[in-house]
This record gives sequence, C-alpha cells and structure tokens, in this order.
Amino acid sequence: MLVRLVPLLTLLTVLPFSSAATDGALFTSSVTYCEPPETLLIQQFDVKYFSANQSIFFDISAASVQANVNVSANILVNVYGLTLLNVTIDLCDILAGALCPLPQYNFVGSQSISLPDSLGVTNRIPAIAFRIPDLEAYAQLTLLEVGTGDIKACVQATLSNGWSTRQAAVQWATGALALFALLAAAWQSTRPNAVVPYRLLDLLHFYQTIAATGLLSLNYPSLYRAFAINFAWALGLISSTNSRLQTSIDNMRALTGGDMANASSGSAVGFVDRRLSPWNAVNLELPASSFAQSLLADTSVGAARTNITFSRIALNGIQQLATTEGQVQTVTDDSSNVLQAGIPIYVNSIHIATANAFMTTFLISLIIVAIALAVAGLAYGALFAANRFGWGTEETRQRLKSSYPAHMRAWALRLGLIVHPPLTIFAFYQWSLKDSWLSVLLSVIAFLAIWLSVLYPVFLTLRLVRRESRDALEFNPEHLASHGPLYAQYRTPRYYFFLPLLIGVFIKAIVIAAGEGSGMAQVVVFLIVELAVVIAHIVLKPYNSRGGDVFSTYLAIVRLVCTGAMIAFVESVGVAAIPRVAIGAVITVIFSIAVLILAINVFLHSGITWLWRHRRSPSRQGSADESMLEKGDANPIDGTADDTSRYSATPSMLSRTIGASTPHHDTAASRRVSISSTTHH
Repeated sequence: MLVRLVPLLTLLTVLPFSSAATDGALFTSSVTYCEPPETLLIQQFDVKYFSANQSIFFDISAASVQANVNVSANILVNVYGLTLLNVTIDLCDILAGALCPLPQYNFVGSQSISLPDSLGVTNRIPAIAFRIPDLEAYAQLTLLEVGTGDIKACVQATLSNGWSTRQAAVQWATGALALFALLAAAWQSTRPNAVVPYRLLDLLHFYQTIAATGLLSLNYPSLYRAFAINFAWALGLISSTNSRLQTSIDNMRALTGGDMANASSGSAVGFVDRRLSPWNAVNLELPASSFAQSLLADTSVGAARTNITFSRIALNGIQQLATTEGQVQTVTDDSSNVLQAGIPIYVNSIHIATANAFMTTFLISLIIVAIALAVAGLAYGALFAANRFGWGTEETRQRLKSSYPAHMRAWALRLGLIVHPPLTIFAFYQWSLKDSWLSVLLSVIAFLAIWLSVLYPVFLTLRLVRRESRDALEFNPEHLASHGPLYAQYRTPRYYFFLPLLIGVFIKAIVIAAGEGSGMAQVVVFLIVELAVVIAHIVLKPYNSRGGDVFSTYLAIVRLVCTGAMIAFVESVGVAAIPRVAIGAVITVIFSIAVLILAINVFLHSGITWLWRHRRSPSRQGSADESMLEKGDANPIDGTADDTSRYSATPSMLSRTIGASTPHHDTAASRRVSISSTTHH
C-alpha cells in the first residue's frame, strides 16, 4: 500500500543525524511539491519525531491517481547543505510487490509508531538537532517511473525543532522599551539637559537598522532572518495570520489593478527559493543504497506500520480536492510563487504579501499620526481648561501656553524622523513593483509628505545659519524649541551633522528597493555608508558631551561590523551553510548586546534613578543636586553631565558621563553655557 511509505519516509528523515539525544522533537514545518504532481496528490502531511520514547506520529491525506504506474522512490535528507541521506529504492522489490503498480485510491490516516531499538535511531540523532534555533533541514521524496525515469511525484518537507530566534517575547520586550522611552521623552522633552528624547530616536533607528538588514538580497541563515523579523514592527510591518488589515489591502489592490499574489496563511518557508536557506539545495545524483533496502525490509517496522486506518474516495473527488485553495502548493525554480531573497521573503514570513509591504507601513504610520494628533488635542484641551478654570499660577499657564506650539512642532519633527526610513524604503519598493495604481499614488503622496516634514525644518535651520550665523541657532529660542531635535544634541560648530545621517537613510532606501537581486552591490553600498558615518563620528566628534560621542560612535561601529560580516551572506561568495549560520549567530549576539546597552542607557537617563534616590533621601539628594548645579556637573532631573563636562570635567566626572547623550536645551539661555565653553577650544 502506498500509505506504508509514510512512516518509512519519516523514519528516513530522522535517521541521518548522528549522536545521542534524550529529549526534544523534530517535525515538518512546511510541505510543498517540488514538481507538478502527476501520480501522488497530497492534501495534508504532518510528521513529528519524539526522542523521549523514540516514536513517530504522522497525519496524512493523499491519493494515487494513475493506474499501472511502477515507480522507484528516492529519499533525500539535507541538513545545512550536507546530503546526509540520498537513497533510491525500487518499490517492486519490497513488501512482496504490494506497491507495484501503485494502488489507485485515496488514503487518510494518522498513527503513532514506536521505533524498535534495533534501528538505533537514538544513536543517530545529535542533541544539538533538537536545540539549535531555526534548523535548516529538509526531506525530499521523489517517485521515478521505472524504465523512463520520469518524475511522477516530488514532495519536500522542511524540518523544525520548535526553537527559533524569532520570539514574541522579544517583540513585546523591545516594544515595551520603546514605549518606556517615549513616555520618558515626553516627560523630559521640555527640560534642559534632557537625554531621553534623543535616546528615543537612537533606539527606534537602531531597531529599524536591524530590521532593514534583513531586507537585502542575501542568502541569510534562517537563524538571522528570524532574529531580524523580531524588529519588523519598527518598520511598521505588523500583521498576523488572516489579518483583517491584510485582507482589506488585498481587496483594495484587486480593485485598483493589482495582480500580484497575496500572502499565504501558512508558513512562507516552503516558498523560499531553493538556492537559499533553509533549503541550501544543490544538484545531486540519485545513488541506490542497500542499507535503505534492508531498513525497509525490517519486519518489526513492517508490523508497526500495519495499524493505519485509511479511507477510499472516488478519483473525481480527489482531483477536485487537490485543486482547492489551501492545498499543497507546487514550488519549482520556474514557478511564479517562488519568494526571492530580500523583501519578498521577509514580509511574507509575517504574512504580508510582497505587494502589501508599503500599504501596511503606510496605514500603521497613519494610525501613529492619528494617535499623536489625539494626544496633542488632549494636551491643548488641558491647557484650555487650565486657563478657563484658573488651575495653577498665572505665570505657569502663560508659559505653557506660549511654549505649546513650538513643543508640538518639535514632536512632529521627531515623529517625521521616526517614520521616514520605513516609508522611504517601501515607497521606493512600491514603485518598482508597479502593482496597484492606488498604492503607487499613495506612496508618492506619503513620500512627499514625510520628506517635507523633515526637509522643511532642515531648510529653515540652514537658512538661519546662512542669513545670520551658527550662533543664531543657540540664541533663537523659538527656532531652538521647534527644530532642536535636528541639531541641539550637537556642538554648535557641528550643527550640520544631521545631514549625512539623513543622506545615509536615503541612499540605503534606494539600494534596498532598486538593488533587489544584487546582494553584493547592496552590501558594498551599505558598508560604504556605515564606514563614512563611523569616520565622521571619529573625526568630527559632533556631540556636546564626550559620553555622547563615545556612545554614538559605539553604535556606528556596531552597524559597520555587522554590515561587513554580511558579506558572507552574498550568494556569489559561496560560504557554506554551517559557517554562514555561525556568522549569523555572531551578528545576532552583537546586535542583541547593543540593544541591551541602549536599554540600560535609556533607563539610566530616564529620571527614574533620580526619583529613586530622592525618595530614599530627599534632604541629602537635594543638597547633592544643588552642589552639582553649582559646579555645572549634572542635571538634577536625569543625572547627566552638563555641556561643560566635555571640556572641563575631571576624570571622575567623565566616568559619570560615559554613555550620556547630548543634552537638550530648550532655551537660548541654557545653551549659552555650551557656546561659552566651545569658544575657548
């Protein structure tokens, strides 16, 4: 019976690993046809191997639909590009010819089978196979017609152990950190020397950097691609299986000329180009193996596999069932549903269709803007109520009322600086797809709007410097309060440092969208941009505090090192799968450590430590703050060093500023300290 091939296939799938394991499981994570099906039609194929009791559970629904077909079966298992098993068995030589020719009926069955100790499966599976994240392994069954060698069926199943660097906990933790930084920044943004408003931008831009490194046309190890997807939300790529948002976008595209495929509700792994991870496929010969034939003839296994229930269905019903939506798909090198490296694999892995990437980011950005407007409206309502009912002192009410417009403009600029990288990337990418005219139109509008919100403050800042002088940036309170997020963190002579950063984002966006299919060119351009940024940090030392220079340079070096290591992911370089995975793991660790350091830095400058010290000893803390203020040593709100520490700080003071960002001054008076200190150097 053809159904008897199922436990044999799953057994051969798990045999090739060598060593001992005491726990864990391996199971199929995706199933696809690797050739258009002619003889064998599969509706469902799920397999699990449990090492604790050496058993296999499978659930299959399949059918043989051609009469008088004699085939041989080739079974191939590939792990990290290594062919650990490649055997061919003539089905007419086993099971007393029961599978020659193939029986013609449908079978549906599920069974748990205990494997005999005589097979030695435990000694053939290494413990690491059950623990390494994002295992890159697959099994392939090919039925070849005897005599002609024609392929009658080809099925591929990727294997997983359940471990992955993609974790919902990581996504929630990074999102919570961003929310904490946002609330702290909102609290401190009107205070002199505030660090967190700039750390908020650093944090989100770093998240976006990690996510964007997964958008290049590279052969990423599955481990690193899964890690980068943890930060997809920072690019506005938020989705889930059967998302209503994605369904609405699909409908919109269908009504406006879009003809590209929608996302699959299942795993996108099965649609990945076979040259890429987790497939790592190469052209292989099909040798025979006496070991496989002896294994198939094992009587104990034969006894175990007879306890399978199956049912027969009319052939017309089988053929109709196999063509309905949601069935096993055919994925070949020539098929149109293959996901190429870069944005297609990345976004489809989170159930976002390739053509939906821009619209998803666009709609998420609109939601963020709507929330920001609502908060701004509530703040204005609170000010109005305070004036109407006389809450607080007259001086405080007037001060808040006069500073409200500039404060809102500053936050609008921050919002523009946060959302412009993803919108730029996916707007350019949408133009390359030419899918839906409405998506293209909205991408043009969004691109112009977001860059106008950023470039207009840039224009006003440069114009102010040209008409007056650089010092005008410090002594114009309204301009500083409104457009300070661009330059207030930098020393006055280096006020322009925001320009190379904006240019770098623009270049990267073009390279990601226009360089699809040219992984080496993308990496080289990214490497040049990151190297230029590192050199600029080292040469210009743009920040007001030495700690700001050290911390920002560290992040720039992290980006440079990780980008350089990604050369190993370029297909043409030909790095083997295992070294590629090792390099991906190293990059993951480097990025993770940087995120942890960012989190610590945000916490230390959020003001929480000051509140904690104040609660422990209000009187002593107050005197300490007064002493530090007299010396110009620290900000009582967040404990960060004043600008003068860059030039006059003692070693002990410098030790307290390591990791500190540039203070933010919202008034010209508070900036004059920095100006006076820089004129002497």
